[in-house]
Amino acid sequence: MSTKTALVFGGSRGIGAACVTSLLRDGFNVAWTYASTAVTDEAQANLKAYKVDIRDAQAVAKVFRDVAHDFGAMPSCVVANAGINVPPAPLAQFEHKSFQELMDVNLFGAFNILSEAARSTLDGGSIIAITTSMVRHAVPGGGPYTASKAAVESLVRSMAKELAIRNIRVNAVAPGPVETDLFNAGKTDEAKLKAAGMSPFNRIGQPQEVAEVVSFLASERASWVHGQIFQPNGGMV
Repeated sequence: MSTKTALVFGGSRGIGAACVTSLLRDGFNVAWTYASTAVTDEAQANLKAYKVDIRDAQAVAKVFRDVAHDFGAMPSCVVANAGINVPPAPLAQFEHKSFQELMDVNLFGAFNILSEAARSTLDGGSIIAITTSMVRHAVPGGGPYTASKAAVESLVRSMAKELAIRNIRVNAVAPGPVETDLFNAGKTDEAKLKAAGMSPFNRIGQPQEVAEVVSFLASERASWVHGQIFQPNGGMV
């Protein structure tokens, strides 16, 4: 049986990079994308990076074709992780430009990934979107970012109904605060301590802890898991 290929959008750092590591460990060939980070190490035959702007639907579709060319088949697992955040602010002060940026990447970009994944993922495969626990745990200033991820969860639930006929499992992973560049950007030490206090373990999660959930969902161990939102958030309820 040939090795399956996973395609991780946004795999250069943080949760995405941890997903690349876990999926490689689990025996997948792994293709991953980046937006601007320089890539210098292409030594592994079962690992390849592609530069793409997920806001460009044609560029996203090309990545799938390139993966099929380079690895011999379309991916059997797609992880939609690529996204951005902007400094939080109350809705009354939130800039229209910042909201547009969030939607362009986190929603329209995710739509481009998920719609192409729906067309191109091999039958019997798995599609996993990364969202956020903040969809169910509102915080002041976080509404616009959360809205972009809540919309992705709606796409996931509909896709789960649509793709079941092809035995493609579709789920989302919605972490709480995780130690990544995206999380740390613009946050004071006080804000980080407050985020840690949202979990009864009083700490921030690590990217690998989220990646292990993604790895499970990509595997046959999750054969009866479909249309679900998993929340690795250290008990942030």
